[in-house]
Amino acid sequence: MRFRQAAVAALRGLALAVFSLGGSIVFIVLTIVSSVLMVIGIGAFTTPLVLQGVRWFANVRRVLAAEWSDVRIPAAYRPFPADMRTGAAGQIEKLGYMKSDPATWRDLRWLFVDMIAGFVTALLPAALFLYPLEGYAIAIGLWRVYTDSGSYWFGPVHVTGQWSALGAALFGTALLAVGVRVNPTLLRLHFLLTKSVLAPAGLDLHERVEQLTRTRHDAVDTSAAELRRIERDLHDGAQARLVAMGMSLGAIEALIGNDPEKAKELVAKARSESVDALAELRDLVRGIHPPVLAERGLGDAARALALRMPVRVEVNIDLPGRAPASVETAAYFAISEVLTNVVKHAGAERIWLDIDYQDRMLQITVTDNGRGGADPSGSGLTGIERRLGTFDGVLAVSSPEGGPTMVTMEIPCALSWPKTSSSSGTV
Repeated sequence: MRFRQAAVAALRGLALAVFSLGGSIVFIVLTIVSSVLMVIGIGAFTTPLVLQGVRWFANVRRVLAAEWSDVRIPAAYRPFPADMRTGAAGQIEKLGYMKSDPATWRDLRWLFVDMIAGFVTALLPAALFLYPLEGYAIAIGLWRVYTDSGSYWFGPVHVTGQWSALGAALFGTALLAVGVRVNPTLLRLHFLLTKSVLAPAGLDLHERVEQLTRTRHDAVDTSAAELRRIERDLHDGAQARLVAMGMSLGAIEALIGNDPEKAKELVAKARSESVDALAELRDLVRGIHPPVLAERGLGDAARALALRMPVRVEVNIDLPGRAPASVETAAYFAISEVLTNVVKHAGAERIWLDIDYQDRMLQITVTDNGRGGADPSGSGLTGIERRLGTFDGVLAVSSPEGGPTMVTMEIPCALSWPKTSSSSGTV
């Protein structure tokens, strides 16, 4: 089992090394060329496209970090304004927003780190697995070719004949044993290096004030929209049914002495209207704050939500306690919105929902095997980002064409009501 894990880590490391070196060089060159073209104006249109490509490249690494080594790397990109202009003016405006976003500069700095340190740390697991193969080839007989052409060193072993060739094989075996033991750790080290550069280290005072101002406005707008929705649902649903029930009761009062049979029909109708009104009120209350969320917490509420999905959802939850009620509510409706979007637009056959708590951070990941191509600037994901932003939460989306799509949400919070159990299952 350990050998298999080490071999997988070696192959993944080799792929990452090629991906790191090639991708970083390509995007560094494109960024430099596009910046030079700014002088003649063309760069104002090409640079936003290049920077979006860099974000895609970074988001792919975020997905691989989570899937291969369970390292979560938040994106924390600033959302574009909903009223951003289109056309040439919109491209210039987008460039301004991307240049003022600290996450953009973290991405560009990471390209240089990834090209050198990222390449080395990714290649180490592959080297510990592949280099020993040369030692075995030397022991079998390749030493004759090397000694015929001059002295040859395999690591610290000077190969001059069969006995020293066997020493090369022995050294290769030692390297392989080390690789079997440390390869998964080395692969994780690569992703931790990526996280140290890509993840936001903290906000300065000016940026913090801007973020708080933006999230305050978003919270006020969201609350106002929610109140309007509740008012509309009450007016069009339960209120209308209660008015109709009142009219039926008035008619019953007038008919009960003269036409008892007709009055009985109206009583049955009024009873049916009261049942419908009560059901609508329950649905409305559930939409404001689901009872299972208040009684059982986010984990059980998420499982109940997954049960209502027409697509198979594999739920993995590891929460050592409960988050504050406001955080649980925001997380619940964010999960609901993401799952609904997957069902509507992704064409997925399977969804994975992971909820855990690490480093004082509630972490939620929704992955699907759908067609991909999700737009992070769309109204649905932007609304989720604003909801999470009220609690200093972040949302990261990786959705290359053809899939898979991975939506990661993180909310800083403290847990209470400690427990020790965790659970998982397919719904």
